[in-house]
Amino acid sequence: MSDKNYATKYLGQTVYIKIDRPLGTKHPKHNYFYPVNYGFIPGTKAPDGEEIDAYVLGFFKPLEDFTGKCIAVIQREKDDDDKLILIAENMEHDTDYTDEQIRALTQFQERFFKSKIIR
Repeated sequence: MSDKNYATKYLGQTVYIKIDRPLGTKHPKHNYFYPVNYGFIPGTKAPDGEEIDAYVLGFFKPLEDFTGKCIAVIQREKDDDDKLILIAENMEHDTDYTDEQIRALTQFQERFFKSKIIR
């Protein structure tokens, strides 16, 4: 059984990610585009065997990498692939992203999974 809390240790932390699916790019296997930048923490390993993934909110241009603050984790119920939610560290109102807004911004991919948002 995997550790369902492996990603929550990043809450409130500054995290560096490599963007492998920049805003506006198409998913390599499925027929949807990324409306946000999406990447991974290099050198980490999630229970699914891949690096820990993250969505970047609040940036409206494609990025190559990003360092930001983790404000939430999307924890999928039947999938060992939690997703970090990152924003710029200097955003004054990180609480402005409600759970509903996080769901709306990530629904393009998260709609396929039952999950909860952990703060």
